[in-house]
Amino acid sequence: MGEEISVGHFRKEDFSRYQHRLDAETTQLQQLFEEGALSSRHGRGGFELEAWLVDPAGNPAPINKDYLALLGDEALFSPELSQFNVELNSTPQWVEGEALSLMHEELQANWSYCRRVAQRLDADLVMIGILPTLDESMLTLAHMSDMERYRALNEQVLRLRHGKPLQLDIQGTHHLRTEHGDVMLEAATTSFQIHLQVDQARAVRYYNAMQILSAPMVALSANSPLLFGKRLWQETRIPLFEQAVAVGGIAGAAFGPVKRVSFGTGYARKSVMEVFAENRDHFPLLLPVDLGEASDRFAHIRLHNGTIWRWNRPLIGFDEDGTPHLRIEHRVIPAGPTVVDTLANSAFFFGLVHTLAEQSEPPEQQLDFAAARDNFYQAARLGLQAPVDWFNGRHGRMADLLPTLIPLARDGLRAQSIDEEAITFYLGIIEERLATAQSGSAWQLKWLDHRGSDDMSGLLAAYRAQHDSGKPVHQWTI
Repeated sequence: MGEEISVGHFRKEDFSRYQHRLDAETTQLQQLFEEGALSSRHGRGGFELEAWLVDPAGNPAPINKDYLALLGDEALFSPELSQFNVELNSTPQWVEGEALSLMHEELQANWSYCRRVAQRLDADLVMIGILPTLDESMLTLAHMSDMERYRALNEQVLRLRHGKPLQLDIQGTHHLRTEHGDVMLEAATTSFQIHLQVDQARAVRYYNAMQILSAPMVALSANSPLLFGKRLWQETRIPLFEQAVAVGGIAGAAFGPVKRVSFGTGYARKSVMEVFAENRDHFPLLLPVDLGEASDRFAHIRLHNGTIWRWNRPLIGFDEDGTPHLRIEHRVIPAGPTVVDTLANSAFFFGLVHTLAEQSEPPEQQLDFAAARDNFYQAARLGLQAPVDWFNGRHGRMADLLPTLIPLARDGLRAQSIDEEAITFYLGIIEERLATAQSGSAWQLKWLDHRGSDDMSGLLAAYRAQHDSGKPVHQWTI
């Protein structure tokens, strides 16, 4: 959600001023794209992990202000929308050599430290896409993190909706329908977001490859089958987030088909600048903060871009020497179930995206965007059992497609000189997860079926015990 802002209430002239500066920065960025002046450095990866604070009974614990004060180091740990969520950030690594092992060591160390600090507040930290014990009554403005940015976001979303409540309507095994008067529904989702810095010359290939591999990634990593006691999609975060901030575009299209949380409107054609231009042209401003004059730091583009949550989102950052660079944020993966599962997901992603993006025939020429989009939502709904379309007119279940993608991920990791031992270890976890058909979502549903009840507190206790065993999810028992 980005950095804090200084004010949360805006006047008409604030929107006009911000729009003028956003236009100027967009023109400037367009010129850099045309000149090929963005950074050519490529292949630096990092991630953000969102997590839940829970009390001894496993219920959400709205204590992130006190918790973050104890944690310290604002560069590594930050608040999320709700007081019971926090975010852990990584140190970016060039995806080569020992990168995966270094990422693993850092995340494990930070995760262990975070849990120790939580215990000082008689609480704990859980990595899971949606907390089973969450009740809708917890999602109130009283539990919003104490940040002006979030209060302003809520106010502006409701303004664009003309005061109409957010409507949640998700059909899965059960059917969930509810109305909510603010944006706090979004706080029910926690994710693991991978960032990859890309060379401008290859950015289109990588952006489009990430769109295509979103379906395999969401099926493979699903860990959010439950919301408010109901069994919904294998990855319920996807429809939940899309409906939790349901505002669309300009010119009266706030209730139109293109939303601020979406899979996007198509592949990039000539440049990912097309995405930044669409963000400027289609989506109304939410946070028109006075950031000073337009500048080559692109503050207005970056803030506006941060209020549009595409599942694959191009970002502007900066190299150490100040040269602007492109990163793409892959947002489809849920938090959890364990640190090692998270790194296995990352290994599969870094390898597969490299192979798809670098192959001689661009993958977007082999699969229509509509098919990639439909694959994504089918995979989010049905997981490994989802029917999908693939290259060369292939059709079948995701469970049958994924084993054919593991060799491509292996080739991609080898091409980036990742340690062979790490490749074998992390992709071995992916292979075993597929062989057992046991994702985090599958395990949660098996546990409920085995118990013959909807004991969400018992489920979370069992989930935490299995997590603490240190075993990847494919080895978890009921």
